[in-house]
Amino acid sequence: MARFRPEGVLLQSSLSPHLTQEFAMADLAFVVTALAGFALVALVAKGVTKL
Repeated sequence: MARFRPEGVLLQSSLSPHLTQEFAMADLAFVVTALAGFALVALVAKGVTKL
């Protein structure tokens, strides 16, 4: 991650590559979990409509 100062100087983030990779894996896990949750809700909704 990088941030711009008002003067236009690009600052390198102090995050290590390992920490950045951990954040990426956490984001991926969140997306997969959210998609699984939506799929479960869709299956339950289909089951309820058949009753």
